[in-house]
Amino acid sequence: MSLPDGLAGRDICGKAKTGSGKTLAFGIPVIERLAKADPGRPTGIALVPTRELAVQVRDELAPLAATRGLTVEAIYGGADIDKQIRQLKKGIDLVVATPGRMIDLIERGEVTVAAVSHIVIDEADRMADMGFMPQVEWVLRHATDVDQTLLFSATLDGAVDGLVQRYQTDPVVHEVASESVTVDLMTHRFVQVHQMDKAKVGASIARGAGRTMFFTRTKRGADKLAEQLEKEGVSAAAIHGDLRQSAREKALERFTAGKLQALVATDVAARGIHVDDVDVVVHYDPPEDHKTYLHRSGRTARAGEAGLVVTLVLWDQELEVKRLQRRVGIVMPLVEMFSNDPRLADLAAWDPEAAAG
Repeated sequence: MSLPDGLAGRDICGKAKTGSGKTLAFGIPVIERLAKADPGRPTGIALVPTRELAVQVRDELAPLAATRGLTVEAIYGGADIDKQIRQLKKGIDLVVATPGRMIDLIERGEVTVAAVSHIVIDEADRMADMGFMPQVEWVLRHATDVDQTLLFSATLDGAVDGLVQRYQTDPVVHEVASESVTVDLMTHRFVQVHQMDKAKVGASIARGAGRTMFFTRTKRGADKLAEQLEKEGVSAAAIHGDLRQSAREKALERFTAGKLQALVATDVAARGIHVDDVDVVVHYDPPEDHKTYLHRSGRTARAGEAGLVVTLVLWDQELEVKRLQRRVGIVMPLVEMFSNDPRLADLAAWDPEAAAG
């Protein structure tokens, strides 16, 4: 939808959730139209909310850029800044950056956005959620010679709408189908569990699936669950904000390559993760609201694939989970299971309505 307008040089405002092909929607037009950069003066910049997303966007676009003799590099906090400065001095055409590190380098005088002609703001709603809007606006204000601004976001209200009004010129709006369509693509299951048996239930689900992503509410909970899964013979790793960047990247690489059965994530850490082919999402701790349920669940059923979403419910969480179901529009019984229940090996295959009846 976006390519003709993007290639024609129009500003684009894209409303689309994670996994709908946004990277190529902005990457192809920008790479096609971008000029070669002088050292320390990139001609294109893509602002993204997290380090993981910066790396993934770079990996996806670098081969395309190479066909036009252009370079793409990821610049983010938590990595060696001197190495990034050396890369910039060689001349990077398209910089994929987290806002904080970009500002740091601009203020040090190692890079300027004065020559930037194309700007991409990816996952603008996530940037707003994470408190990055002031930094994003700072970069946009300093880029004074921009020909084209491409903004992509799951929502286009509030602070995101402010960006559109201030920094885009007559943008074309393209929208991909809304969240409710995605919910229909997924198979949802709600399993009542007992505290002492909960981790074993999680392990039984993961053993029956391919790649399984677990969500916990706390960093400590993520670490503990990863340990418990390992004890149950399920290869697992946790990712959260307290881990070193290298540890997070290694866990993500192993999971993507299929060397890890389970990835245990907190909500904040998961925001930058884009892994295709996640078979099952397990809400190990029920999410705090329906938006979080949809966002977590969106890790599966990506790019039109079906996926399984399982919520584990303790006795004292039953009411909040039933409220959550109503908000998301899923009416389904909560079925009690123990870790030795054969149904856990393939939860998509049984009918909870029949089980409840």
